[in-house]
Amino acid sequence: MADTNVNTLQKLLAGIDAAKARLDTLRTENNPALIHALDIEYTYESNRIEGNTLTLRETSLVIDKGLTVGGKSMREHLEAINHYEAVLLLRELVQARTTLSESLVKQLHGLILRGIDRENAGRYRSLPVLIAGSRHVPPQPWQVPILMEECFRFYEEQRAQLHPVELAAEMHERIVTIHPFIDGNGRTSRLVMNLILLQHGYPIANIPGDTESRLAYYGALETANLDGNKEPFILLIGGFVFATAHRLLQLT
Repeated sequence: MADTNVNTLQKLLAGIDAAKARLDTLRTENNPALIHALDIEYTYESNRIEGNTLTLRETSLVIDKGLTVGGKSMREHLEAINHYEAVLLLRELVQARTTLSESLVKQLHGLILRGIDRENAGRYRSLPVLIAGSRHVPPQPWQVPILMEECFRFYEEQRAQLHPVELAAEMHERIVTIHPFIDGNGRTSRLVMNLILLQHGYPIANIPGDTESRLAYYGALETANLDGNKEPFILLIGGFVFATAHRLLQLT
């Protein structure tokens, strides 16, 4: 990492920690309406990245009111409901101080594809895959269990060493690069990332699903995949954590 990037990352992490310290005094977790609204927004944006066409308002109506939106597929409705329930699970896991594990990743993925793909929900893929629009070729299916084991060995070794924002970004990048599932890898890896952040008292990194943000996100992942340069991705994720923290400070 170039010295400039080191300095930039350290300044960003220091800014995030300063915002977190202020948030800790405000106890935003005691505002359930605010947390609920942010969780709905996170569900909307994470699904939007993957092509779900429900608007933020429609996502809210599907989750809160159980309504069916005309012209939208059943899959899009299930994606909204499932992802929101996965976010609720994250918050329960934080309260229970549950340790992140491979089995927990599979549980989160099982929620994401519940009612959508019964055969593959919560199971590592058995087929080779290609990612549309990416030059990165995910590993062969027989490599997936080995690589996921290595991924969690890295987690155990680094969880007390890396700054939580760096650790969260690293785990997101590593899991999505392995691409362990036939579908739902992006949503699942973002949930893992945000579980790590929440476990350490940081706000969720909500990556917007608009075209510009999505291209920046995929571009940073591609740089990590093909060049082994993870700094742009870690900086990107840190920026989204800082943005959420700053927004919470304004709203509280």
